[in-house]
Amino acid sequence: MNTLKLGWTGLGNMGNPMVMNLLKAGFEVSVFNRTKDKETPLLAAGAKSASSLQELMETCDVVLTMLSNDAAVKEVFEGPIGLLSKTNPGKTIINMSTVSPETSRYLNTICNQHNVHFIDAPVSGSVKPAQDGTLVILVGASSEDYELAKPIFDVLGKIAIHVGEPGVASSAKLAINYLLGLNLQGIAETVLFAEKNGVSKEDMLNIINQGACGNGITNIKTPSILKDSYPAAFALKHLVKDLRLAKEAGLDSPLIHPLYDSYAAAEQEGLGDQDVMAIISSLKNK
Repeated sequence: MNTLKLGWTGLGNMGNPMVMNLLKAGFEVSVFNRTKDKETPLLAAGAKSASSLQELMETCDVVLTMLSNDAAVKEVFEGPIGLLSKTNPGKTIINMSTVSPETSRYLNTICNQHNVHFIDAPVSGSVKPAQDGTLVILVGASSEDYELAKPIFDVLGKIAIHVGEPGVASSAKLAINYLLGLNLQGIAETVLFAEKNGVSKEDMLNIINQGACGNGITNIKTPSILKDSYPAAFALKHLVKDLRLAKEAGLDSPLIHPLYDSYAAAEQEGLGDQDVMAIISSLKNK
């Protein structure tokens, strides 16, 4: 039995399986979600339901957040009934949401003002790795805080990489998601070009996956491309947000601007709630 008492807010596609893994590992976990029915499977697995964010902070040693964007995270931290609305010195908050480096540094500052430890810990990986506990966790924290949180990260991921202080992990997450966007755009353009020139998508994907250009993401996305079906493992709208954050953080390379424009156009076409690989549906019509 792990002795750290954990709190969790944000039970979306990622948060729910991550909490389930913590429960299976023997952690005591309290959850708070505005949509209460999302708590139901976790309560059945042994989680406790907190009545408020304030209760999470008061009753737990470590509170983890997994939310959709910077504004939602800031509201949970500093809102009138947020995590920092009452005094709870010595507690730790781990933000696993993808936010801007500037937001992570800001959250670290306001946590320090409340004598609360802050860890910036976004993840690389989508729903299946979250379910399997094989996420790659990028950690921005002091060495002491990293060691405190490592038993949690060991359950949630296959590796936790301590990249520096809070804010640095957010930069690493934006960087890897930029590469993700490039990969998916490249797969889509390659398959569509091949099809237009008489090569079936089955054959083209086999060529990709059997050669040096094949990688984890090409293999993962192959079934969706073959079925032309894109249920969201990582929603396209979230990648649009991450590419925008990368631009705002200073990424000004030759490919970021057309890449962002391509995904933003796909979102505007109504593909935002589909998987990122749905970029191929947008490009097909160009």
